[in-house]
Amino acid sequence: MKVKQLFLTAIVGCLLFITACSSTSSKSNSSSEGTSTQDSSSDTIKIGALLPSSGVYASLGENLGKGMELYFDSVDWKIGDKKIELLKEDTEADPQVGLRKARKFIDEDKVDILTGTISTAVAYAIRDEVDAKKVPFLVSHAGGNDLTRSMRSDYIWRSSFSSWQIGHSMGQWAYDHVGKKVVIVAADYAFGQEVSAAFKEAFVNAGGQIVDEIYPPLGNNDYASYLTKLNNTNADAVYAFFAGSDAVRFVKQYEEFGLKGKLPLIGSGWLVAEDTRPAQGMAPEGIKASIFWDYNLDTPENQKFVADYEAKYGERPSLESLEGYDAARIIVEALSSVNGDTSDPKKIVEAIANVEFVSPRGPIKFDQETHHVIQNMYIVENEIRDGQTENKVIHTIEQVKDPGQ
Repeated sequence: MKVKQLFLTAIVGCLLFITACSSTSSKSNSSSEGTSTQDSSSDTIKIGALLPSSGVYASLGENLGKGMELYFDSVDWKIGDKKIELLKEDTEADPQVGLRKARKFIDEDKVDILTGTISTAVAYAIRDEVDAKKVPFLVSHAGGNDLTRSMRSDYIWRSSFSSWQIGHSMGQWAYDHVGKKVVIVAADYAFGQEVSAAFKEAFVNAGGQIVDEIYPPLGNNDYASYLTKLNNTNADAVYAFFAGSDAVRFVKQYEEFGLKGKLPLIGSGWLVAEDTRPAQGMAPEGIKASIFWDYNLDTPENQKFVADYEAKYGERPSLESLEGYDAARIIVEALSSVNGDTSDPKKIVEAIANVEFVSPRGPIKFDQETHHVIQNMYIVENEIRDGQTENKVIHTIEQVKDPGQ
């Protein structure tokens, strides 16, 4: 009888022990579900980079990633005594793919902070996921205005640019230095429309007149019909927004149709960007454009950045390279200020908000209201130097602040 009682007592004890262990395990698993940051005791800080590595924007994503890696090299891939781990996922510049990859980063990889994207559409697609799960997201390229306006989130900060900054910065200067009547020609998609609208706002407010607005489709191969129309305009200049292969084709065809030297061409910096000019030959000569960084910006910070980048990769940095470099520094400085503690996403975004330094692009800081970068904008003029085209900074518009409305 006593043996039977002892046996029953042992069974009850084992069951109680198993129940207790199960309860502890359940509590542990529950506390990690839906959490966007790692425990502060982890010895690794995970950064999730949502960048295209295939498709039309692949080179932009590659260059941004290279810029990040260059800065992480400079701090030995460490924040305090914690190791930096940079994870990359290909968004394919597709909103649905981008959202799926963002969820993977957040739910499976448990990243501490997100960065990217190249595509504004991808950034818009992941906005609600980031906001709901309280994941710090430092936007390092996508420039759609609404991201720091109507779609603003406590957890989203942008270190790159807005469409408004690019277009608006040229308006007053063009009225003062180029002409009083302008035709707008821009690729017909959201970014092209936003940049053009910002230029129009500033130019008209200065007293200028928009003679006509022409919007060829994105990815257009032949601009003949549009350029023929420009031959008959009474405008003083053309303001253009094109990027990538569109910029290559438009600028070359602008020269071929005899408009170069006859009708001044101005626009955004992507017309004469580092990654488009090699394919444009001498056609860009004389173009004036607005942008927030240029390879030839003559400052110690930029000279060091350019030298370090070329030493590591054997090629010139692009605008996206600079964006990645600055994004990496912002992340390092923000997390260093909280001693690498990633347990509280609110403290991470508060730390990002307070980052301020002199970048290769010039002094940058964040607008506490809009969460958008405040930065210099530069007017550059393209010229032929040593047998190739180069940009030269001819005017600086200091500390341009997006209105956030």
